[in-house]
Amino acid sequence: MKIGFIGLGNVGGKLAGSLIRNNFDVTIRDIDEGLTNLFKKLGAKIAKSPKELAEQSDLIITSLPSPKVSAEVMESEDGVLNGLSENKIWLEMSTTDEDEVKRLGNKVISKKAIPLDGPVSGGCHRAATGNIAIFVGGDRKAFERILPALTVMGRKVLHTGELGSASVLKVITNYLASVHLVALGEAWTVAKKSNLDLTTAFKGIAVSSGNSFVHETESQVILNGSYNINFTMDLVLKDTSLFDNLAKKLNAPLEISPKIVEIFRDGQEKYGSRAWSSMIVKRMEDLNKIEFRAEGFPDELVDNEPEEKGYEI
Repeated sequence: MKIGFIGLGNVGGKLAGSLIRNNFDVTIRDIDEGLTNLFKKLGAKIAKSPKELAEQSDLIITSLPSPKVSAEVMESEDGVLNGLSENKIWLEMSTTDEDEVKRLGNKVISKKAIPLDGPVSGGCHRAATGNIAIFVGGDRKAFERILPALTVMGRKVLHTGELGSASVLKVITNYLASVHLVALGEAWTVAKKSNLDLTTAFKGIAVSSGNSFVHETESQVILNGSYNINFTMDLVLKDTSLFDNLAKKLNAPLEISPKIVEIFRDGQEKYGSRAWSSMIVKRMEDLNKIEFRAEGFPDELVDNEPEEKGYEI
């Protein structure tokens, strides 16, 4: 199977790296020539355009920062759609809107190709080792065709149903992670102002009913002070807005979601679009004139679990 991969950012580059590391035939495309040259040294081929990449590949993967960018890569004159033909598979691994992936999916189908959406969850550090989780929506037979590639990019792979279902589940999980992160800012505020030892508090939360994946990961770089989660404020604001807009479309009044969007919009204004998303807790540090710091925590997360072949759950 020849794989084309478009988008070598914080997540996409790590997913593409897993494919190359596991000896897949990979052709790449990114607007950053420095990145493409780096991946060429790792063994990837370089396509001159998304269209050329699609023409040369059986599976075309896009991992891009926004629905707008995905649309441009797919629909431009030298885009993916104009390079598709019968039985090729497009896998959208970007976090996107259900309606948008279905809209582009219909254009893929018009080329007699097959659309799938396949967002990932679990953090950049797990993407680097092929241990991240992958949700995939769309045709079951096409999912089974690409499962060998999915199980080197991720450890736990879930087929979620029809096209678009994976994108809905992804924005739900990202919303929950964002809520947990905002809540941690308040939890660390109370812990600090209560004069708790923050290392002890970290351990206590980790073994309690208050634990979460976000605490186990992001609290570490918060307590270190680097905030480096390899994910930026603008991307969280995009994800939380996707969830909030989906709820509005479904006519489902929510209480917490609009506040989370408001909080991350404020965080982006205060610290910048490209600030690490974990810096959202700095709003509480600044408001209370305190810092959440403890010795012995890393400045960047590393997945210490060994790389293992993935499987369908």
